[in-house]
Amino acid sequence: MPMKMLTILAATMLASPALLAGDDWVTYEGKDGPGKGKHIVLLAGDEEYRSEEALPMLAAILAEKHGFKCTVLFSVNDAGEIDPDNGGSLSNPDALDSADAIIMGLRFRHWADPAMEKFEAAWKRGIPMIGLRTSTHAFNFPKDSKWTRYSNGAPESAGWPGGFGREFLGEKWISHHGHHKVQGTRGVIEAANAKSELLRSVSDVFGDTDVYGANPPADATVLLRGAVTESLDPASKPIDGEKNNPMMPVAWTRTFKNEAGTTNRIFTTTMGSATDLRSEDLRRLVINAVYWGLEMEVPAKAEAGLVAPFEPSPYGFKGYKKGINPSSLARP
Repeated sequence: MPMKMLTILAATMLASPALLAGDDWVTYEGKDGPGKGKHIVLLAGDEEYRSEEALPMLAAILAEKHGFKCTVLFSVNDAGEIDPDNGGSLSNPDALDSADAIIMGLRFRHWADPAMEKFEAAWKRGIPMIGLRTSTHAFNFPKDSKWTRYSNGAPESAGWPGGFGREFLGEKWISHHGHHKVQGTRGVIEAANAKSELLRSVSDVFGDTDVYGANPPADATVLLRGAVTESLDPASKPIDGEKNNPMMPVAWTRTFKNEAGTTNRIFTTTMGSATDLRSEDLRRLVINAVYWGLEMEVPAKAEAGLVAPFEPSPYGFKGYKKGINPSSLARP
C-alpha cells in the first residue's frame, strides 16, 4: 500500500471514536467527560437475553456522554462472529489487564484458563463489578475443573458455596419468581434506601423480563424490588397476592472484601436484558453504578439517552443475529 494511503488510513483510525483493535471485539474511545482516563470492560456472553446487543449500546453511551473508554468483549465462533452459544469463548481477554471496572452480561460461561486467569486477576485488584440479569449464574465448569468454585451452585467443598454469583454478586440462580415471558417487572424503590446516590433521577423502571427469585446476603443494600406485573405491557399493574408479598430484590449493592485482601464495590441487578434496557431509568441506574463503583461523584441526572437507534431483539434461546462481526458495531 502506498505511503500516502497508509497515512490517510492511520489518521482515519485515530479520529474514530471506536478503535478497531481487533475484529472480534470493539473499543469506544471516551470523549470529554468525567470518565476520561478510566477503562470499562464489558463482557457480553449469554444465550438468551441479548447481552451482545445491550452492552455495545451501554458502552457507546458511557463513552460518548461520560468520557469512559469502553471495550466490549464477546463470545465468538471460529470466524470471529458473535456466537453467544460458544460458552468457552471470550474475545481479547487481554483487555481485562487495564480494566478499571467490569460490566457483565454472562450466563454459564466456561472460558479457557488464560481468560479465567485474566478475569480473576482483575477482581483481585479490587475493581468494581456490575452484574446484569444472568450474571448471577455467569459460570459453569466441570466438577474436576480448577475453576469449579465459580460454577453456579458450586458446593461448599469447592470453596465458594453457590459459586461466583453468590460469593461476589450476592446471589446465584434460584428461580423464575414471575411467569417467564408472561409477567414483567416494575421497579419499586426500597424506601429505606431511597436517598442512595445510585437512585439519583431513577424513578420509572420497567422491564419485560420476569422477576427472579433472589435473597441477597445481609451485607447487601437493596435499591429496587420487583413488582410482578400482570403482563409485559409497561402500563400493566402489579398482580395481587403472595408473588408481591414480599417483593423480590431486583437491584442491590455490596462492598466486598475479597480473598486477595482488596475491596470490590459491586452492583447487581436481575434485570438487564437488552429489552429491559429500553428503560432509560434502568440505563441510568447502571450508569450511576459505574460512577459509584469507581468512587466518583454520581451526577444529579446522568445522561442515559441513546446515541444511536436501539431496537433490541426479543429475548429467547437461539434468537441472536448471526453473521455479525464485532467490528461492524463501531461508531462512525
